[in-house]
Amino acid sequence: MKSFKIKTIFYFFAISIILNISLYSQTVIKFATLAPEGTTWTKILREFAKDAETKTNGRVKFKIYVGGVQGDEKDVIRKIKTGQLNASGFTGFGIGEIAKEMRVLDAPFLFKNTAELDHIYRTFDKDFRKIFEKNGFILLGWSEIGDVYVLSKNEIKKTADFKKSKLWVWEGDPIALKTFEKYGTKPIPLSIADVMTSIQTGMIDTVYATPATIIPLGWYNKMNYILDMPITYASGAVLISKETFDKLSEEDKKIIMDLSDKYFSNLNKLAREDNKKGIELLKSKLKVSKPQNQNEFKELSIQARKELTSVYGAEMLEKIEKELSNFRNAKTKTNKN
Repeated sequence: MKSFKIKTIFYFFAISIILNISLYSQTVIKFATLAPEGTTWTKILREFAKDAETKTNGRVKFKIYVGGVQGDEKDVIRKIKTGQLNASGFTGFGIGEIAKEMRVLDAPFLFKNTAELDHIYRTFDKDFRKIFEKNGFILLGWSEIGDVYVLSKNEIKKTADFKKSKLWVWEGDPIALKTFEKYGTKPIPLSIADVMTSIQTGMIDTVYATPATIIPLGWYNKMNYILDMPITYASGAVLISKETFDKLSEEDKKIIMDLSDKYFSNLNKLAREDNKKGIELLKSKLKVSKPQNQNEFKELSIQARKELTSVYGAEMLEKIEKELSNFRNAKTKTNKN
């Protein structure tokens, strides 16, 4: 009887240790995003999180906060640095708050199409990952936002029309600020949360964003025109704090990276399809304004791009522009043959 009691006590003691070890080894990754629930982005994110938990046998679990409930991107970055959050999907604005060099991807009129962007992703993959890591983050994947268009209450066809506009820019975004200043306007900096109210009060009458942003937020319902000329292609990235990632076992790190490659590559593909559909929707709802002199916009954008080296550095811009030139030349030769 005494022997049975000892064995029973030992058994429960052993089970307790195993359970404690199991609970202790679980990592809960708190992930915040501005994307609203029900979007392609949040659907893919939840699938990724579920698969990660399954593949790691529950050792890694994601707690997801959508719709900006954790604040804007500056708030999220601050919370990641203090350990309140661990990961997020960022727009170019947030990326720039983490690593200024990476804002080069949002430079106006830099890319002509997504094939060029994909080439730059591949060519500079190691460089980009090192930049993020140096700033305390691990790149899990790219999550593009799409083509950036200008929507307005009054028609804009030429740069002179911008001078009369009351154009919003995301507060603290040097790329948009410099670009639109070059077009001749004096932008009004506001947080995203203040845009709709400012449209309704007449404080602003012109906005810029991607279909993925404009449509869910309903801004387009307050506008009359869309300028049929994308200013840039907005970047996005899924990042996790290096401190959090380093705590994972080597096995779990590999699982997370493999799943990131699988899901976020697919996300980019779906995001591009959604972007095209979004543009079609906006053009069906608004009056399409054709740019009167696109070359003028292009030249002013190039000037802005050069001046913005104070943000992302001349070296990075030169490397990417040179690689793009080589890529375009190679493609031209191939087409001729």
